[in-house]
Amino acid sequence: MNRSFSNLLRTSVLIAAMTALFMGVGYLLGGRSGMMFAFLFAAVTNFIGYWNADKLVLRMQNAREIPPEAAAGLYDMVDTLAKRAGLPTPKVYLIETDQPNAFATGRNPENAAVAVSRGLLDRLDSREIAAVISHELAHIKNRDTLTMTITATLAGAISMLAQFGFFFGGNSNNRDNPLGGFGALLAMIVAPLAAMLVQMAVSRTREYQADHDGALIAGDPRALASALGKISAFARQTVNTAAERNPAQAHLYIFNPLNGQRMDNLFATHPAVENRIAALEEMAGEVVDRDSSGPWGGASGWRVPSTGPVDQGRQRGPWG
Repeated sequence: MNRSFSNLLRTSVLIAAMTALFMGVGYLLGGRSGMMFAFLFAAVTNFIGYWNADKLVLRMQNAREIPPEAAAGLYDMVDTLAKRAGLPTPKVYLIETDQPNAFATGRNPENAAVAVSRGLLDRLDSREIAAVISHELAHIKNRDTLTMTITATLAGAISMLAQFGFFFGGNSNNRDNPLGGFGALLAMIVAPLAAMLVQMAVSRTREYQADHDGALIAGDPRALASALGKISAFARQTVNTAAERNPAQAHLYIFNPLNGQRMDNLFATHPAVENRIAALEEMAGEVVDRDSSGPWGGASGWRVPSTGPVDQGRQRGPWG
């Protein structure tokens, strides 16, 4: 089965499952009337999720678009890698956080964006940055971004719906609520948990696949392994405020942006970084790089100012 079709099918099943979950929560909270309200809420959320979820996610993660003329080196890198992946060049966004991280979003390759953090640009060298961007381009190529973005939107909406529990069914005397106050309490506990489980089911396999495909795009599995090692070390010491405020979007990032998650356990949004690095190291021994030297090598050599327009202020190099 074609991978793009498979991912589209997976997204359709996901939307159907999340809509059913919406309706189930609504029924527990308010009986038939609660179920109908949840259905309408799900329909609106699905519509917004398909057409505008990427914009909402970028806004909620405090990402701002970088114009090409303001960061020519970075854009050259993204453009070159996109061509190697057979993709249109996505828009590039900057996330104002010292935590090194990145994510991709967009409903299709023609409407995609890659967001990189200030910490990523400051702490990784150009070879590692190229590998991270390639990982995100792999998500775009595999059409993971639609699934990832809609999951983030719906999971957040389900958690919000559950928080309305006592408004819909908190009164145990409400005859339209089949389980009374217990139903409301159950929904408030189960709905966010169910949404989290769906996120995890989507997250784990696609991360390994994006690591593999991204390493092929960059032609450098060890660069991605090195980048993941640095990102995991710095991310655990740095708070990503926007991600902490919107935990339902954590699975979008290349590495879990929430502090305290370290292992491949039930509630981790990503596979253990040690397992990902081991898979990449094994791949490096089997794959012949497309370009063993690569057009990028060494320090990234450029920085984004804290205020004002994005600027290059970097050393001259293959990207400038």
